[in-house]
Amino acid sequence: MFEQVAGAAFTVLIGVAAALAYFWGSNWLLDKFLLTGDDVPGPKAVRRDKTRSSIRPWLFLAPALLFLSTYLVYPVFATIWYSMLDSNAQNFVGFSNYTWAFNNPDFLQSLYNNFLWLLIVPAASTALGLLIAVISDRLWWGNIAKSLIFMPMAISFVGASVIWKFVYDYRGVGAEQIGIINAIVQALGFEAQAWISVSGLNSILLMIILIWIEVGFAMVILSAALRGVSEETLEAAKIDGANEFQIFFSIMIPQIMPTIIVVWTTITIKVLKVFDIILAMTNGQWDTQVLANMMFDWMFRGNDFGRSSTIAIVIMLAVMPIMIWNIRQANKEEGTR
Repeated sequence: MFEQVAGAAFTVLIGVAAALAYFWGSNWLLDKFLLTGDDVPGPKAVRRDKTRSSIRPWLFLAPALLFLSTYLVYPVFATIWYSMLDSNAQNFVGFSNYTWAFNNPDFLQSLYNNFLWLLIVPAASTALGLLIAVISDRLWWGNIAKSLIFMPMAISFVGASVIWKFVYDYRGVGAEQIGIINAIVQALGFEAQAWISVSGLNSILLMIILIWIEVGFAMVILSAALRGVSEETLEAAKIDGANEFQIFFSIMIPQIMPTIIVVWTTITIKVLKVFDIILAMTNGQWDTQVLANMMFDWMFRGNDFGRSSTIAIVIMLAVMPIMIWNIRQANKEEGTR
């Protein structure tokens, strides 16, 4: 434990020292080769001042641009190229991998499952988060409730899956059930079931895990947005005779709609990349497969560079429109302030 902490501290110190050395050294070189106007008076010095002022910001941006290019931009083009190669990434096959994907039943099932996740999880998480934010703000113990609901955000997806595995646990016919759902089912006089293996229902049960995690995120963001709604507007609506439902749907929701959209799109992007829950709970069995888990299977179990890269490109293409739209909405919001 001590060695790990010491190693982490040493790494942080090295990183900070390297950053300081870079910024000090690059600025020193800039000052040395482009002298200031005070050092060399005249029109030439003014031009050097302007040049140095235009270069200096790029010195600060250069490391970030380098890492972004190395770890984000280059991998995108490399993945596109790999998606056009065979399983060993040796021979060019063109769009054969894409043809395979859209004619493969497992891929189409994964697409369908991803669509269901996109349809249910962001909407349910956002709606429940908003509902809890409104209710908790009116209770004296609301902050305690918010803390408890937010706690799952601190748990990893795999950790949450392990917890919910016990909730859905099935021990076989005649055995004592420790899973909460089966215990309740038996208490009501029905037969326990292996819920995770029930096709159709199992995907919903897996979605509940992510909803359980993301409701806390939605609640915190939307609660902060609700606090920004003008009290004068709410009081005026009450004086005019508006009831609680009219105030909520006609005043509060329209005013926080940009925040609702941001929360919804953020959760949507997470859903498109969902992987951990499926891997830990079912590993894609019983018709629960999603694109990210399928990509993992083809890459690390099937050892197929071409097909795994093809699935990765499909995921990226699905995420990009949502990200672009989200960025545009954020820019519009900035422009209206």
